[in-house]
Amino acid sequence: MNAKEIQKLRRKFILIATVSFFLVTSFIGTLINFAIFAVTQIQINAELERISENRHVFDSENEPRNQPDGPSGMNDFPFCAFTYDASGDEIAYFARKGSPIDKDTASEIAQAVRKLPTDHGYYAAYAFRLAHNEDGTSSLVLLDIGGILYVRRILTFATIGVGFAGMLITVILVVALSKRAVKPEIENSRRQEQFLTDVSHELKTPLAVIRSNTEMQEMTGGESEWTQSTIRQVDRMNSLIQNLVMITKSREMESRTGTEPVDVSQAVAQTAQDFVSRAEGEGKTLTQQIEPGLELTADGSKIRQLAMLLLDNAVKYCDDNGTIEIRLEPFAKRSKKGVRLIVSNDYAAGKDVDYTRFFERFYREDKSRNIDTGGYGIGLSIAESICTEQNGAIRAAWRDGRISFICELF
Repeated sequence: MNAKEIQKLRRKFILIATVSFFLVTSFIGTLINFAIFAVTQIQINAELERISENRHVFDSENEPRNQPDGPSGMNDFPFCAFTYDASGDEIAYFARKGSPIDKDTASEIAQAVRKLPTDHGYYAAYAFRLAHNEDGTSSLVLLDIGGILYVRRILTFATIGVGFAGMLITVILVVALSKRAVKPEIENSRRQEQFLTDVSHELKTPLAVIRSNTEMQEMTGGESEWTQSTIRQVDRMNSLIQNLVMITKSREMESRTGTEPVDVSQAVAQTAQDFVSRAEGEGKTLTQQIEPGLELTADGSKIRQLAMLLLDNAVKYCDDNGTIEIRLEPFAKRSKKGVRLIVSNDYAAGKDVDYTRFFERFYREDKSRNIDTGGYGIGLSIAESICTEQNGAIRAAWRDGRISFICELF
């Protein structure tokens, strides 16, 4: 995992932590507000019920005064009560002393409430209950719940404010601490890449000496099966070292993006043309379906390298007398426009192969073909690095005797 991948993982962690905190805070805040609402609602209903049950206390009172002794809790809210005869005329009015509204205003509110289609509910800052009595009269209780509504609003705003402040503090802490946490991993990744580069460089000198000594031996004693085998293995080691260095450089450049538009169609077509004769020389057929004029902002050399790696892999592992196909077409995903590069070949033995491991370095499904094909099991790993650098992805699929490598680039 290189520095870019570690930073990408860090950003995902920050996002997950932030979303998790938001969801937990929202749940707790909603639960608290719901609990307060339920408790106050029970209190309001109970108060309306107590006042309605003791309506006879107010039937003969028409002036505000101290409320007479009644059931516990009746003194918690300011309220006023009206009694109406069968024709709807007001016959009694009572208001708790200290009520915030006068009788005229209360009467207007009462008339508006009586026009509502329900006998209980809310009107402005009042809870009301209209009861029809057995003697033909009706009683209306208006309960001033402005204080409760104010507390509810304050609690809601406080919950939102505390939640927002908590989320902001969480994000700041997670960003700071995660940066500190991944710093050693980024340094380890840099050291690993540097180590691979240094080792590759150091291996070149002894290999050059071995090849020179072997060639000198051939000049003095003539060629033999053993000297030729040694030279071939030295060349293979040099090629392997070159590929390892290529992987390291490719991963070091993943954080860079291309700044020039590249004719992907032309780059892929030119690369494919170079493999036509090679495929024919091995008794295989290479076909092309490349849509012209497709462009990307990318590194042209990386696009050519990607096509070369996939075609090289296809030629090596295509069945005898088989067909290799390279296809390039436009592609779009989530409003992002790109291209899709598909390289496929006949591969009858691929039915039960684990294709998810094809992009692991040095992985080989068919161990017996290592020497014959001349590969090292790292070409597809390099191809994956190129696709990642181009904000894309690569995957392998097998169907009806053919294996396909699909690259989506943006």
